[in-house]
Amino acid sequence: MTNCLPRQEPTPAPRFIDPLEHDDFLRLEHAAYLKGLLKPFKGKGDLETWASQCESLREGVIALAQRLLAQATIYPFSLLPVVLAQQSTGAGMALRWRNTDRSTMGVALWTQLIGQPTTPLPLVQDLFALEQQRIALNMQISALHALARQARDAAAKLAHAETVYRERVERDASLSPQESGR
Repeated sequence: MTNCLPRQEPTPAPRFIDPLEHDDFLRLEHAAYLKGLLKPFKGKGDLETWASQCESLREGVIALAQRLLAQATIYPFSLLPVVLAQQSTGAGMALRWRNTDRSTMGVALWTQLIGQPTTPLPLVQDLFALEQQRIALNMQISALHALARQARDAAAKLAHAETVYRERVERDASLSPQESGR
């Protein structure tokens, strides 16, 4: 005989973190930096401006990552043998899992922590949310850094091309018509 009672969803576990939501990214999203990528750049100034916008967005994402980190380092997470930590990188920072004695770092620590029966079940959901956001924030920081670096490199190449072009035009302008081949 089948049970005719409606199935009840399990009561959600209490949350210890306030995950980053869409609204947290709205201010950053309005910068529309990708629109800037798909346009004709008229010179190094345009590229430098776009690079600055990418860097500003990266700093905004770093601020969100630090806000997440602040939540991940207080009770009850501070009682765990694995913590989320900030690591300085060329892009500014990255979030990494490390053990409390700082001897080991990496996602394998998070994987072990999730699998340990001693990790309280109510924390598993929050640890999963932290890992999801860690991955996304690290990717966003890295991608914005790379875009800004590429834009600055392209600006330098455009400046060089403009210098070579102007030298040639100025040289030809100083020559007589017979010397210039006109």
